[in-house]
Amino acid sequence: MDLYHNLLHWVAHAIGHRMADETPQWVHPVLHVVLIWAPLGLTVLVLTRLARYLLDRYRRRGPRVRPRGHQVSILPDTGIRFILKYSRSAQLGLIAAGLLSMPILYATLELPKTIINNALAEEHLPQEYFGQVVSQVSHLFVLCAAYLVAIVVNGALKFYINLFKGRVGERLLRRLRLTVFRLWRAGAGSPQRSEVIPLITQEVEPIGGFAADAFALPVFQGGTFLTILVFMFAQDPVLGAAAITLLPLQLALIPRLQRKINRLARHRLHEIRSLGGRLGDQAISETLSLRDLNAVASALKRIERIRLEIHRSKFFMKSLNNFLTALTPFFFYAVGGYLVIEDRLTLGALVAVLAAYKDFSAPLRELFRYYQTVEDVRDPL
Repeated sequence: MDLYHNLLHWVAHAIGHRMADETPQWVHPVLHVVLIWAPLGLTVLVLTRLARYLLDRYRRRGPRVRPRGHQVSILPDTGIRFILKYSRSAQLGLIAAGLLSMPILYATLELPKTIINNALAEEHLPQEYFGQVVSQVSHLFVLCAAYLVAIVVNGALKFYINLFKGRVGERLLRRLRLTVFRLWRAGAGSPQRSEVIPLITQEVEPIGGFAADAFALPVFQGGTFLTILVFMFAQDPVLGAAAITLLPLQLALIPRLQRKINRLARHRLHEIRSLGGRLGDQAISETLSLRDLNAVASALKRIERIRLEIHRSKFFMKSLNNFLTALTPFFFYAVGGYLVIEDRLTLGALVAVLAAYKDFSAPLRELFRYYQTVEDVRDPL
């Protein structure tokens, strides 16, 4: 046990925080979670996922056998290959725009702290701009103007990225639907020819939307996540560690729940496709029996049951994620407040970190949504 406590003291000392004898006892368990258990859990989780990914890639190296007569074969191999084939240059442009927005995002996080600590501080010293000494009010105006410019530029870049993504997604979705239609006219698909209707109108939608996000979203949202995290660590390493304290739980639980939702969604699509084929057969039949009516009613009941299970799993996952996200500021207030009281952290830095955390969970949610979409388009339709 002494070795364990010595490890905590060594980690705290390594990041510039000395734990003296007068340190309150309640600080120790919080720092145990923030500085030891959470980083250890995150490391184990990342290594486990990496090993599982490499093993999965090794198992997928063999030839893939596609079932015949059940699905319409559209893509040459995977959705990613199809997207790269027809939108490679557009994807590079989206990635470049996403990377360009990261420094501007950091400026929008840093400037509020500078305004509080420098322009509003009582010990404000005369500032010089281009050789001219400015007053405290003028200094405040300069910093606020810089903040306004950063916000405008950041918003304009986001607007451009979203507009460009929409154009890329719609163009590839049109090409995808035409490809499905041509293959269907050439005889591809199952004997129930009406199955192509939901395939073209509904089931290709996730791939079309994913085309715009395939590479831009992980770069932009992942870059946003890392930029905010780097900003938090720059203010204080303990606050940066506090920001990711509950991340191992989110990474362990949310993808597991998401995989369940994905399986249910694919099951629902198969049921809808089967129902469409059955309705198509009945549409051309001269007589309809009670057995046909019961078959349709049973299919609708199965679809209802699957959809209810999807709603239950989806809202449970959302509630759990929201709870874990709302719980993280506890560590900011506890640890950050203690550091401010001990004069180890400025109030402006703590306020800036709390403001940055408001935007910290959004890219994480987008990355989880991206994971869901990747699962949806991993295999050919």
